[in-house]
Amino acid sequence: MEVRVECHAGYRGEETPRRFHLGARRVEVAEVLDRWLVPDHRYFKVTGDDGAIYVLRHDETARSWDLTLLSGDRGP
Repeated sequence: MEVRVECHAGYRGEETPRRFHLGARRVEVAEVLDRWLVPDHRYFKVTGDDGAIYVLRHDETARSWDLTLLSGDRGP
């Protein structure tokens, strides 16, 4: 699922998700639980302000984001 992500660049210039949009629904990132790299993507496991856990995937080459996992959705 494609998602629009707003990020904050940390002191190393790495982009970290702060909030994202699923259609008209806006989710604030309450906590970054984990992050990891694979050759073509960067992954972020986050808790949203709705209590759900999301895994966001960033394709740095294509400059696109995807939602790859949603667990415990408490949103509408």
